Amino acid sequence: MLVPLNIRLSKAEIAHILDHSGATLLVLTEEFAEIGQAVATERGIPVLLAGPDGDYEARLADAGPALVPCTDERGLLGINYTSGTTGRPKGVMTHHRGAYLQSLALMVHSRMDAGSVYLWTLPMFHCNGWCMTWGVTGIGGTHVCLRRIDPERIWQLLRTEGVTHFSAAPTVLTMIAGAQGAAGPEFERRIAVQTGGAPPSPTLLGRLDRLGMDVTHLYGLTETFGPIAINDWQSQWDELDADTKAALRARQGVGNVIADPLRVVDGDGKDVPRDATTIGEIVARGNDVMLGYYSDAEATAAVTVDRWFRTGDLAVHHPDGYVEIRDRAKDIIITGGENVASVEVERVIDAHPDVLESAVVGRPDDKWGEVPIAFVTVRPGATVTADDLVAHVRQHLAGFKVPRQIRFTELPKTSTGKIQKQALRDPEQSGTGP
Repeated sequence: MLVPLNIRLSKAEIAHILDHSGATLLVLTEEFAEIGQAVATERGIPVLLAGPDGDYEARLADAGPALVPCTDERGLLGINYTSGTTGRPKGVMTHHRGAYLQSLALMVHSRMDAGSVYLWTLPMFHCNGWCMTWGVTGIGGTHVCLRRIDPERIWQLLRTEGVTHFSAAPTVLTMIAGAQGAAGPEFERRIAVQTGGAPPSPTLLGRLDRLGMDVTHLYGLTETFGPIAINDWQSQWDELDADTKAALRARQGVGNVIADPLRVVDGDGKDVPRDATTIGEIVARGNDVMLGYYSDAEATAAVTVDRWFRTGDLAVHHPDGYVEIRDRAKDIIITGGENVASVEVERVIDAHPDVLESAVVGRPDDKWGEVPIAFVTVRPGATVTADDLVAHVRQHLAGFKVPRQIRFTELPKTSTGKIQKQALRDPEQSGTGP
């Protein structure tokens, strides 16, 4: 069984995953040899080291072509540990059928073929690279690999390696769009980009469109082998104005070709109206849903209702069947009895020309229960003030949705590019304490 490790984990986190999964072999590359060897030695786990000083390549060269047959397509293939944005990582059990079909689904939806060149801005340890690791190989495409996110290097590779596709979280796309390399010559071809992990703002999507990138918004979780929904573009949308098209691209979409149709349900498990207004929770079912959490029946039961997987994402259902996330259930801010979707406020802040990205969380308040607080990263050379942003938000949203405090800072993120709102909610870490 394969257990990919997040390369940015601490020694304690790696130790927890090795212990929890019952790992019997640890494969390392040289830059992680010191920490990996130390953890493995403490547990008596053998290590296979890749690189000039290791024996991985020699072992690989001696390996035969025989394949281990899969006798049960729903059997356990691997354990992927969640990024831990909401607590200790849980082990998501993936199965052979889901990985195989998800590989095919992503090739279909991304329209890849043997001539495609895929740039790995997406970490391979994250949902097995959305199963692109197998899919690009299976279709005969070319992998262009990165060891770390470097926006200038990304622009260099985009212009020299014939890259046709890449995938990245919205925060990584923000870095790419704001890099100096973005000012270079236009591409001779448009590049297909897949994004997920958080709802991209229409403003960001508009910037990328002007840079020659066609962005497809995907939606999924570790529990769904990566993208379970695709925002497939409709040809009749081509004639719409730029702002409307960007708003349409921000939707999460419809279930991919191997998944059951997504549902959006209320607290009683009943489907909400497809009116683009009524908010409910997205639930999913199909070939690309996990077997459960490894050695954690309680956590598995907590996210299962009538055999449907509860995603924890709050969304509306549009009349055309497309879903659009309004917030994570845990990110809804309740202030004075009113619900505030942090995503809605973030989109308005991000639309300000001096803002690079933002995150909005709730802070406890004696009078209102909670009030919204915004953390903002501005563009280099920008002079926008907190008062400027407050005035900007007031032009677009109700008063109770306006952040009571704005802090200018770099946003903490996971290795997959997700903003760590849990850290921002901690007054000691975020600097929003009294």
